[in-house]
Order: sequence, then structure tokens, then C-alpha cells
Amino acid sequence: MTTYVAFLRAINVGGHAVVKMIDLRDAFTTAGCKNVRSLIASGNMLFEAPAGSTEVLVRRIQGKLSALMGEAPVLFLRTMREMERLVASAPFKKFEAKPRVKLYVAFLSQKPRQRPRFPLRSAPEALEVIEMKNREAFIVSGKKKNGLSGFPNLFIEKQLGVAATSRNWSTIKKIVLAAAP
Repeated sequence: MTTYVAFLRAINVGGHAVVKMIDLRDAFTTAGCKNVRSLIASGNMLFEAPAGSTEVLVRRIQGKLSALMGEAPVLFLRTMREMERLVASAPFKKFEAKPRVKLYVAFLSQKPRQRPRFPLRSAPEALEVIEMKNREAFIVSGKKKNGLSGFPNLFIEKQLGVAATSRNWSTIKKIVLAAAP
């Protein structure tokens, strides 16, 4: 069995696609996943499934989610091994101690057709994409003129031309910690 993390895009954010975590857990279970649990109530699911084609697994899960929600949300699947390596790589080591910044990982549906030059910046959104490894982009978010932090997802999708979902770096570390035996 392989341990996976599924990141569902736009679940329980701003009143959009509100779904109970127990219902998500049940959908994953009926799709054949084992030891399913939700993490942080915003579309982060930890589960086990037989090793094999992740595309088949994603299609099975999306079918169950579609029945639950009326349409399947975009689903980003990573193995726990990939997540552990991501955290161990410490992509934000230069930024973690800086005050007034938020750190995000954008999970990409696929690698972009063309690799852009980094860093990518959005002054209005106070975002800087510092690098990309595999199917993850790493973003530092400062404060915008209105005092709020920029949120990177739309910027990432526009710049890289692929679907994405973003999570706070602290959430990623909590997920990896929660999966530890």
C-alpha cells in the first residue's frame, strides 16, 4: 500500500463547494481508499491505496466526488514520499524567519510546457514565485497595499498555464507530520 495526499481545489473556501469532511472521507473510501482521514478541513485528504496507476485512482476518486458534489473538483495527488522529500528540501529556508511574509506551495496538475525564468513577480499581488521543482511552485507572499497577503493560485495558473491549488507551507509541514508513524 502507498500513502497518498490528495489536495482538492476550491473546497470549503469562501463558501464555495462546501462539503463535510466525513462525506469526503466516505467518497474516498467507496473509491477503494483505506485509512482515509481529512486534514485541516479544506480539501486535504490522507489515505492509502494499492500502488499502481495514479491516473486510474484519480478517476475513481473523482467519480465518487462527482456523485457527492454534482461535479468533481480538480484533484492533485502526491505520494507521502514525495511530500516528505518536498519538506526535507527546505525550499523556504531563506524566508521562514522573515516577518510579514506567507509561504505557499502551488501543486501543479502537470509540468508547464515551457519553464519560465524565476523569480516570477506580481507587484499588485505582492507575490514572488522563487522556484519550481517537479510539479510544485514555491511562492513568497508579502503584504499588498490593502494590508492583506497576496494569494498565488490565479497568478500561478496564468503564468504557468496549468491548473494549480495552493497550500500554506505550515499546512504542508502539518500534513507530513500527521502522516508520520
